[in-house]
Amino acid sequence: MPLDLSVVVPLFNEEECVRPLCAAIVAGVEPLGISFEIVLVDDGSRDGTVRVADEIARTDPRVCLVKFRRNYGQTAAMAAGIAEAGGEIIVTMDGDLQNDPADIGELLARIDEGNDIVVGWRYDRQDKLWTRKIPSRIANALIAKVTGVPIRDNGCSLKAYRACLIKQIPLYSEMHRFIPAMASIAGPQIAEIRVRHHARRFGRSKYGLTRIYKVLLDLMVIKTVASFTARPMLWFGMLSLPMLAAAAVTLGWTGFTLASEDRMSLSIAGTGIIFLTSTVMLLAAGALGELIYKLGDLREHQFSSLTQHLLVRGSSTHD
Repeated sequence: MPLDLSVVVPLFNEEECVRPLCAAIVAGVEPLGISFEIVLVDDGSRDGTVRVADEIARTDPRVCLVKFRRNYGQTAAMAAGIAEAGGEIIVTMDGDLQNDPADIGELLARIDEGNDIVVGWRYDRQDKLWTRKIPSRIANALIAKVTGVPIRDNGCSLKAYRACLIKQIPLYSEMHRFIPAMASIAGPQIAEIRVRHHARRFGRSKYGLTRIYKVLLDLMVIKTVASFTARPMLWFGMLSLPMLAAAAVTLGWTGFTLASEDRMSLSIAGTGIIFLTSTVMLLAAGALGELIYKLGDLREHQFSSLTQHLLVRGSSTHD
């Protein structure tokens, strides 16, 4: 029997948080009257997190534990938990007790309204101003501007997804914070709600300003993928324009000097040929991307038509 909900929680050195966290999740979800599981993912903790999580999993069949041999990062842990999850709806959250499991009911209510992704917004964030709040506001504004997905708090881990959507999104590096932007290619319904945020009670934060460069690099990747996916020929053609201009200038100068002075610069001529070759390669890559995209659309359409045909035949035969 399929589960209604999976709650995925990455853990790294959260020994003191695991028990109260699991208790809070159970207290927040049990009154909803749905079947659920808690997927704990230990990201190579060096304290007693694994021991405590394993004890909970042995006593509560609704809790399962995924263990990493070493620390791979939050995104890898979240991806492993999502892959392991068996619920139709997947909720992700941090393991440091700063997210409130009591907000899960509101997330699920918004999913029931027809949304595919519901994102938490920590409107009263209990973190340090200069090292956490201000960099987060700048990053969120930049992400919204670049991706076109107006999420106010991409860094909030408390989110709800339809499993059929989130399981199709590849996650690596720091990509967990860009899931709504990555999913926007498929045109999902995205909602954002206010959620509570608590000050850290145990341990210390694993986040810092050192992650900024990773976030910026991943943002560039997201923008490239989102822009190139539907119109590869257009974007590759735009990229080739500067090289085409450089090739025209260098080869034009080579032709002018050869005609007027009966000599030419091999270095300038060679540079022009390189630019021209690069232009042709970019245009060829764009044409290939366009072909792949169109073939993918055609196969998807054919498969959809075949499926509908089989469903119609199956219904007719049943009647």
